[in-house]
Amino acid sequence: MELAMAMVFQTTQATPLYSNDWTPRSAGTYAGTCIFLIVLAVMFRALLATKSMLEHRWAAAAMSRRYVVVAGQLPAAERIQMDPNASTGTLVSANGVEEKVRVVASLKGQTAPWRFSVDLPRALLVMVTAGVGYLLMLAVMTMNVGYFMSVLAGVFVGDVVLGRYNHFNEH
Repeated sequence: MELAMAMVFQTTQATPLYSNDWTPRSAGTYAGTCIFLIVLAVMFRALLATKSMLEHRWAAAAMSRRYVVVAGQLPAAERIQMDPNASTGTLVSANGVEEKVRVVASLKGQTAPWRFSVDLPRALLVMVTAGVGYLLMLAVMTMNVGYFMSVLAGVFVGDVVLGRYNHFNEH
C-alpha cells in the first residue's frame, strides 16, 4: 500500500507543526500557532537586518584599523604625498572651505584577515538565521494555508519594520 502525500494546499486546523505533539486541536491553538509563525518570520527578518548592520559596523572598524604606524616605514600620508601617480582634487568641506586632497583608491578584492571578534559572531548569527529559516521552510512544507499565510505575513511585517536596515550591497 502506497502512502503518497498529495502536494496540495489544505486548510485542516489539525496540521502538526514540527512534531506530532504540536498539533492544534482547537481554533485557539491554531491561531496561537499562526501567531508563533508570524513572530518567527519577523525574527528571521530581524536577524537578517542585524547581520547587515553588523557587517557595516565590522567594515567600518576594519577601515579604521587600516592605518597603523609601522616602525621603519613612512606614514601613509607621506607616501601618498610623494606618489606622482596619486590623483588630486578639490574638496569643499562641511564649513565651505576648499581643500586640496589626494584621492586614494581602496584595494578591491582583498579579504579581511580572520578575526575572532568578527568571524565567530558572524558564524553564530548565520547559523541561527539558517536555523530559523529552515524552521519557516518546514512550516510552509506542511502545505497548510494558514501556516503559509502566517509566514508571509511575518516576512511582510518584519520587512516593513526592519527593511530599511538591510543593505544587500555586500552580497
